[in-house]
Amino acid sequence: MPLSKRLGAECLGTFVLVLGGCGAAVLSAAFPKLGIGFVGVAFAFGLAQLAMCYAIGHISGSHINPAVTLGLATGGRFPWREVVPYVIAQVIGAIIASAILYVIASGNPSFSLSGGFASNGYGAHSPGGYSLGACLLCEVVMTFMFVFIILGATDKLAASGFYGLAIGLGLTLIHLISIPVTNTSVNPARSTGPALFAGGWAVHQLWLFWVAPLAGGIIAGIVYPFIAEARAGA
Repeated sequence: MPLSKRLGAECLGTFVLVLGGCGAAVLSAAFPKLGIGFVGVAFAFGLAQLAMCYAIGHISGSHINPAVTLGLATGGRFPWREVVPYVIAQVIGAIIASAILYVIASGNPSFSLSGGFASNGYGAHSPGGYSLGACLLCEVVMTFMFVFIILGATDKLAASGFYGLAIGLGLTLIHLISIPVTNTSVNPARSTGPALFAGGWAVHQLWLFWVAPLAGGIIAGIVYPFIAEARAGA
């Protein structure tokens, strides 16, 4: 598959993930009386991820996340020369999705960016007031879990056809755990789009939601092959 088509798929896939997940958070999470809450947002992200696994997995691999791309490259599953183009495409998709979400949300006269626009944060901007250290650790560990699940579910020895379910439900689980801590990133592109529109603190704190997920992805890329090789040698 030509790189240009794969980049287009990554851009579109990230667009769907961010519009679906962040859209649920901004538009539906606290909707009067019928709000979907944390559980609903967690499932929105998971369902978007699951859908894209099957929609574009055969085209681009459906990384739709810089941490996943870096983790797969670290684990020997993806060429390093294509990491930067994939990340750029993912960030562009996230920004476009955030722009469309902003236009839609602005149609409600009560909408305000002061609510954070589904941005990720720590300290005073953590949903539960968690410290910088707690949020950093949470994002590293959650991203490690997510990328490890992806590496395992897409292993050539894994049950074929079910990888999307494992990945989508894995992302749902991660959101159920960590939305109160950081609003859940585990994806630098997902964090970048909303932060650029929210501005201020969201942009100032964005560094953590690049550093921690990328670190978690790299760790998973190192650990999974080690375990898989140990399995093969058992």
